[in-house]
Amino acid sequence: MWFKNTFIYRLATDSTITHDQLLEKLSLKPLLPCSGLDKQSRGWVACYGDKLVHHANNQLLFALGVEQKLLPATIINRFLKERVTEIEAQQGYKVGRKEKKELKEAVTEELLPRAFALQRTTYAWLDPVNGYLVIDAASSSKAEELLEFFNKSIEGVPFKQLHTNVSAVSAMTDWLASGNAPSGFTIDRELELRAAGESKATIRYANHALEGDEILKHIAAGKRVTRLGMTWNDRISFVLTEQMQIKRLEFLDIIKEDSTTLAEDADEIFALDFTLMTGELAKMLVDLTNALGGEIPHN
Repeated sequence: MWFKNTFIYRLATDSTITHDQLLEKLSLKPLLPCSGLDKQSRGWVACYGDKLVHHANNQLLFALGVEQKLLPATIINRFLKERVTEIEAQQGYKVGRKEKKELKEAVTEELLPRAFALQRTTYAWLDPVNGYLVIDAASSSKAEELLEFFNKSIEGVPFKQLHTNVSAVSAMTDWLASGNAPSGFTIDRELELRAAGESKATIRYANHALEGDEILKHIAAGKRVTRLGMTWNDRISFVLTEQMQIKRLEFLDIIKEDSTTLAEDADEIFALDFTLMTGELAKMLVDLTNALGGEIPHN
């Protein structure tokens, strides 16, 4: 249940959504298996057990399922080569580019119904109280995929990416250059610096002390911080990126111990984990937004 990599979106201030509304809308677009010639199918799937929406402490969890046919280009090209060889042997002429393209499309249509289908799931947490949508995804493409399908499923509930008055790059560079982390945060031992301009020269530090003249010289030379490891209140460690993505989230033992000691079975552990995760992350997001100069409001 613990999210690992998150993209943060904000609900427009004049929009609201309830558990019942979300459940009703998601129920209309469930994940269906890929039909014969479909390469991909998208739809909402259960996020836990048979629950399409998990609801606890006014927080909502749901999940997008994507089923995709596995048909590698190498397989298509192998069958295409065999087909081209047969035609050239029978008719005695070279297959042209246009005909080969048409053959490739025909071969793909023949193979798709027999292709294996793989399924993946992307989870999202909706916080109607504070107006957050947090998507657990390692890449922006998967986050945007869920957001796009969400907007198709629920009209009139617009989300935009969180924007702050101070950019993450400027803030992280200032924190590192001054040696002063914002209140409630500490700077960890992971860093990425990148030069401006065409060179984009990049230097990365992993498990490395970030004090000293070496790093200050890089900053003085014009390099900017694009990734920085941080810890919030000794409870959550993470890496903040230039796009305001929060990667490699790790909820420290003090939080996870609460769920294992207070819950008695798997259902209770899941429910308590979700409540603990969302409660802690919501507080951290407020502190992080404040550390970045506050949010730029949008309607």
